Amino acid sequence: MARPTRCRRICMEPAYSRFRPEGISTDENVNMTLDEYEAIRLIDLNKCTHEQCAQQMGISRTTVTEIYESARYKLADSVVHGKILSISGGNYCFCDGTDTFCCNRNCKRTENSTSHSKKRRKMRIGVTYENGEIFQHFGHTEQFKLYDVENGEIKQTQVVDTNGQGHGALSSFLTNAGVEVLICGGIGGGAQTALAAAGIQLFGGVSGNADEAVKNYIAGNLNYNPEVHCTHHEHEHSCGEHHCGEDKHGCNGNAGNC
Repeated sequence: MARPTRCRRICMEPAYSRFRPEGISTDENVNMTLDEYEAIRLIDLNKCTHEQCAQQMGISRTTVTEIYESARYKLADSVVHGKILSISGGNYCFCDGTDTFCCNRNCKRTENSTSHSKKRRKMRIGVTYENGEIFQHFGHTEQFKLYDVENGEIKQTQVVDTNGQGHGALSSFLTNAGVEVLICGGIGGGAQTALAAAGIQLFGGVSGNADEAVKNYIAGNLNYNPEVHCTHHEHEHSCGEHHCGEDKHGCNGNAGNC
């Protein structure tokens, strides 16, 4: 039986989770996990040795070296090749400030209470949902599947109905449901703005099995499109003017971007 991966302890989340090269249009994305980000922060910014980093993250020095080398490669790939750099996912848990090797600087415990820190170890991910798959048009979503994740593990799932709520109300629906991260297919600019205002992190342009997408997000391997958009409402049309399944425009005609 394979040895279970040990949870990597991190003391703070990144203040910024996405970086885009200026002056070029690209959809290529490099995803750095939060534990990789923590290794970069501790070693390159705080000038910790690999041994000190290992103690603070609660893992072996060999594992730190592997994480650090992976993070440095991703950083170089983004900078040299002009790719978007996003930071999300990974196998991590938040430091609660009680460990012997707690950094005591920039730690979540020093910024917030211990109870809040413990609360932040948990998160809820929402996915636009239909028959096990990721539904491709956010504004017409009839169901969301919600995933409660704790320390990198899915603890509970549930499918909830939107009760016919559309575009404008869905961001409030997700906020009231406690969703922090949304995985979906196509989504319009207005909905993206509403989600951003609500503090919900968006990963759009995703298709396929909903459960697998969430697992990939947790592992830091989710393939998504940071430039996702929905053109469904940019054209005035009805089903009587063309067949909805035609690859002209709408959900099927925009590679899932509606």
